[in-house]
Amino acid sequence: MPRVPSDDESLASVRVRLARSGGTRRLCVRLPADDDLAGVVESGELDALDLTVGDAVRVTIDREEYHARVDGDSDGRLLRGAYDNRRLARTPGEGRNRLTAWLEEGGREEGDVVLLDVLAAGESYGLRLPGERTVYDVRRGPRSSLADIASDLDG
Repeated sequence: MPRVPSDDESLASVRVRLARSGGTRRLCVRLPADDDLAGVVESGELDALDLTVGDAVRVTIDREEYHARVDGDSDGRLLRGAYDNRRLARTPGEGRNRLTAWLEEGGREEGDVVLLDVLAAGESYGLRLPGERTVYDVRRGPRSSLADIASDLDG
């Protein structure tokens, strides 16, 4: 697994805002619309975050990898939580929300900015506070889903 520092030129860093959404009003990460990315990309080449509502992604926080699901509300896409495994990300009420815990420990508030590093577009991302540097273990998943593979086999 290659190790990549957060300041590596190959990574795009997107400034994302913290928001409150949903019934719990807990902090979450608001993802910018694809056409708004030009104003929020700090480094790297980035055409889009390549994420849609319902996507499952890996999120690294403080060098620990978690699982998240992209949610949506009337204002767009967001990450409401990061969990220890994929099942918990699909059923968030059952597990500890590592994203919320990280934001609370850091004293973050609504409107604050964090950085979303694009490790593998559509698959893996890292979250860090502005000004912090970290090193990521970048693991890329298979390029196709199992459904795509089965479809290819059927002809």
